[in-house]
Amino acid sequence: MKLRIKGNTLRLRLTQTEVDTVAKGEMTDKTQFPGGKELVYKIQKGDSFKAQFENDVVLIQLPVEEVDKWAVSDQVTIGKIITLDNGEELDVAVEKDFQCLTERPKEDESDMFPNPLEKHAK
Repeated sequence: MKLRIKGNTLRLRLTQTEVDTVAKGEMTDKTQFPGGKELVYKIQKGDSFKAQFENDVVLIQLPVEEVDKWAVSDQVTIGKIITLDNGEELDVAVEKDFQCLTERPKEDESDMFPNPLEKHAK
């Protein structure tokens, strides 16, 4: 799972196996830092769309019905813009991760989704 943070935007990109794992209930990944610290990011199915950050864990909860539909369709993204207590917005997107159109030698793309633009690029 890839986590991209830019300002108040969170984007999580998942491989085919990771999408299947979320469809079964939950997917967790982490980034380790010196000193034994970790940033954990988790996607789970639940009643509604929620985003929270507690105890070094980013938790994104997605509605069960949306995940079930997304996991077996061509739909790329489940997303929502959440209004924060201070009036600002947090834009959250969980996306299927596509193979790149240009070769990236150090990137294992074997479990990524086929890029829909590839058939147009040839």
